[in-house]
Amino acid sequence: MDWGTLAGTALGAVLGVSTTLLGERSRWRRENRSRERAAKQQLYGEYLAALWLTRHRLRDLKRQGGLTGEERITRAGEILGSTNAFQLLHQLRIMAPDSLGEVAEQTFKRLRDLRDRFDEPDVSTDPEWSATQATLGEALDTLHRAMRSDLNST
Repeated sequence: MDWGTLAGTALGAVLGVSTTLLGERSRWRRENRSRERAAKQQLYGEYLAALWLTRHRLRDLKRQGGLTGEERITRAGEILGSTNAFQLLHQLRIMAPDSLGEVAEQTFKRLRDLRDRFDEPDVSTDPEWSATQATLGEALDTLHRAMRSDLNST
């Protein structure tokens, strides 16, 4: 048996296996990035939706008449809890980059500030309501841009 043929065959096999492994590794990385991006996109969308839903429900609660101050406070707390924004925030803090997690947390705090306006004796005439709404709106816009930026970078 010729050693040159055997060495050439072995070298060809090693090169073939190496090329296949590198190709598989590359494909795995692409698929992994794609799955991670899809998971982030889903979570970011759910979190934004929960924040917007909470904001609008609180606005609707402010407009409701015939409720006592205690009833409004209780319902405002129930609204915040029912949209899962708090749970989604913690999921986001695990998946998102730290900078985006901070923006998400600040936005949630602005939402809590809006909820806390119901602690006032008469939220329907609260002079701070509009400013708190505007601050929340700006925080939501900032969060949306940060999420879009993160998704575009992956």
